[in-house]
Amino acid sequence: MTYIVNDACIKCKYTDCVEVCPVDCFYEGENMLVIKPNECIDCGVCEPECPADAIKPDTNMTEADKFWLKMNTEYAEKWPNITTKKDALPEADEYNPELGYKGDYKGNFFSGRPGKGD
Repeated sequence: MTYIVNDACIKCKYTDCVEVCPVDCFYEGENMLVIKPNECIDCGVCEPECPADAIKPDTNMTEADKFWLKMNTEYAEKWPNITTKKDALPEADEYNPELGYKGDYKGNFFSGRPGKGD
């Protein structure tokens, strides 16, 4: 079992989850984070830390979750590791679904470009 980051992270990129991860399995893209599934130890400490509710366990996965598991696996190999908390993106609160964002599917905003990492 592992945890995944889904599209609720896009354009938010809060890093509260990174700060608590004991195995440093988060990787940074330009506008979201992903978890490297084979590094995740399934401790679950990251899930409640995400203000956008973007982290989910891989149990009872929907089709969308399966898509994001594939994306986490793929982009964790391409993006740099991030192990320290950083500021969220400037528009994070505007695009946070937990704060009322109801716009178009955020997957339309996905960027495959890497972030800076640590």
